[in-house]
Amino acid sequence: MSALGHYLEEEGIATVAISLIRPQTENTKPPRALWVPFELGRPFGPPNDPGFQKRVLVAALRLLERKAGPVLIEDFPHDDPRAQPDPEWRPSFVPTAPAAEGADALALRLEAEVRLLDTAHRRWVAQHGRTTTGLSGLAIADCARYVADWLRGKAPPSPRDGFSPPLMLRFAIDDLKAYCLEAAAAGPAKPSSRQLGDWFWNGTAPGEAIHALRAAYLEAEDDRLKLIAGNFMVPAARVRA
Repeated sequence: MSALGHYLEEEGIATVAISLIRPQTENTKPPRALWVPFELGRPFGPPNDPGFQKRVLVAALRLLERKAGPVLIEDFPHDDPRAQPDPEWRPSFVPTAPAAEGADALALRLEAEVRLLDTAHRRWVAQHGRTTTGLSGLAIADCARYVADWLRGKAPPSPRDGFSPPLMLRFAIDDLKAYCLEAAAAGPAKPSSRQLGDWFWNGTAPGEAIHALRAAYLEAEDDRLKLIAGNFMVPAARVRA
């Protein structure tokens, strides 16, 4: 987008970019950019905070009034107010230690924990009037079952026409992530994304299952499955060495 800004400016259209990675912006040298100290995917700051998001937007638009250039990169002076952990937040449930090891046991725990989150997820949907689940087109229990079958090594067929099994696995995993994180955020507390991520990736059966699937299919013979395992299951910051 920074490079595109130059072409738009040549046509007489003033541009401002929002930068999340400052070194990259410094290399591409956009006409104007506002660097923000937020995590990837949140260029305007935390969700459900329109007042803060408006501050970011106004700061970006004010760069149009500046005469400096031809390259202007300015830093937004405030951190994400939700970056700090909320001491009042508690997970929707605290998973018990596994009674047995192995893929079958983990698959059973995954399905059981998804059921435990149902009430909390309904509460989150009631609070916000929406959900980001639904990419797979499956009910969340069916997503859990589909992922569990892959975990058991069954490589099940795709439940939807026109979508390959590896692609459906990716979609089902994305739905499970969204479902669990929404459920965990239900209630009056405002956990940081790090709190939610630590809970999901380090303390739940769905998180553990996705780690296990990534490890199992990184060297898959199916190139599509290998690509999905390596790039779309676990965020880079959460990949285990």
